[in-house]
Amino acid sequence: MSTQTINLTLKVWRQNGPNDKGRLDTFHAKNISRDMSFLEMLDVVNEGLSEKGLEPIAFDSDCREGICGMCGAMVNGHAHGPESETTLCQLHMRHFKDGDKIYIEPFRARAFKIIKDLVIDRSAFDQIIQKGGYISVNTGGAPDANAIPISLEKSSLAMDAAACIGCGACVASCPNASAMLFVSAKISHLGLLPQGQPEANMRTSKMICEMDRLGFGNCSNERECEAACPKGIIIENIARMNRAFLKSVFFARTNDS
Repeated sequence: MSTQTINLTLKVWRQNGPNDKGRLDTFHAKNISRDMSFLEMLDVVNEGLSEKGLEPIAFDSDCREGICGMCGAMVNGHAHGPESETTLCQLHMRHFKDGDKIYIEPFRARAFKIIKDLVIDRSAFDQIIQKGGYISVNTGGAPDANAIPISLEKSSLAMDAAACIGCGACVASCPNASAMLFVSAKISHLGLLPQGQPEANMRTSKMICEMDRLGFGNCSNERECEAACPKGIIIENIARMNRAFLKSVFFARTNDS
């Protein structure tokens, strides 16, 4: 075997649907190039399964550039694998050793139903966004780009939060299956900017209520979400969201009275 290739034993979760019991099946990945990404390695394994007339391993992918948030699996207990700030499609096989045994499982949470094998339903995130992840813009002529001054600090914080790709690694890594890092990132990247202020109170309360309704857990400051996030979203966003929620409750009670 070339020093540029490795042989691996894969223990992969197989499940035909949300109501299927599921199991770990063993596969052997042979002569895998160290330059391959993790998903390319799975492609090679699937090609071999197809040639034998066996059912390939189902997994999600799209851009394969760490942008879309489609890919994602637990690799040896780590969301997206052992490397920090790396999506599964960006994880390369040079980070593994010849003869390694790799356990590959789907992201698990009550709100993330397993569709098949490693493929999960992330539509719960879409439902949260639909509740308030937008801003209203008045029609008419386009305003001057410099008409609304925004500080560098605020714009930088908003852009950092906007880097969230909604992959679900934060939920899968949290012992409570909390979506608060995801929700707080969406609330922050809109709420920090002047354009997001008109809906700020409504956005926070509705998105948090929808998160709870969908069955996500609460945050207990374990910081596993922050460690697993492939885009480096920090938990300060959760603190900002909690302050915004208290503010929205105060204004709601003031308006009611």
